[in-house]
Amino acid sequence: MTKRPRALIFDMNGTMINDMDYHTKAWQRIFNEELGGNFSWDEVKVQMYGKNDEVLERVFGAQRFTEEEKKALSFAKEQRYQQEYLPQLALLPGLANLLEEAYQQQVPMAIASAAIPFNIDFVLDNLNIRHYFKAIVSADDVLLSKPHPETFLKAAQVLQVDPIDCLVFEDVPKGAEAALNAGMPAVVLTTTHQREEFAHLDHILHFSADFTDNFFADLLK
Repeated sequence: MTKRPRALIFDMNGTMINDMDYHTKAWQRIFNEELGGNFSWDEVKVQMYGKNDEVLERVFGAQRFTEEEKKALSFAKEQRYQQEYLPQLALLPGLANLLEEAYQQQVPMAIASAAIPFNIDFVLDNLNIRHYFKAIVSADDVLLSKPHPETFLKAAQVLQVDPIDCLVFEDVPKGAEAALNAGMPAVVLTTTHQREEFAHLDHILHFSADFTDNFFADLLK
């Protein structure tokens, strides 16, 4: 991106907040303690993308659970996650400054996440940052999860900004791939995945552990 972005679109988990280990831990306990599995940390971590029911289907097969069982397991997992993560809940370093700068410059922003509204509300309301975002696209708002581009395209549509003029912030390869599929450049936060895991993607402008380096200071100039 050689020109200033006209809109900023953020994935949430692992991108705005560094919470993916808490999601992994909550799922691992559900899989092993409640569903009789014997899954290692690495086996669970690799499944940490998409909607909750998709995670369950990838791990246990499409026929294992009824829709009601998937909803109940999903809610139980999110309750565990929120209870354990709440004392640590915080934006990644530097993000508060970027959100405020974009807000003051009237650059529209969106959250485009595979999280359910229950978890998005948990973050926005506990951190008091809801006012920054003109659009929120959750798992409940799309038919097809990342890497399908629907999540990001819907966010751009609500913001009324062309996809190519949006900048996506992501932390996982499937999410970055969704940005590519949407025709949007991306920035990757290396909270959960390393730079080499994105080597197959050519639309990534920057890699960073947080939002404190000079790239972000210059982004909206």
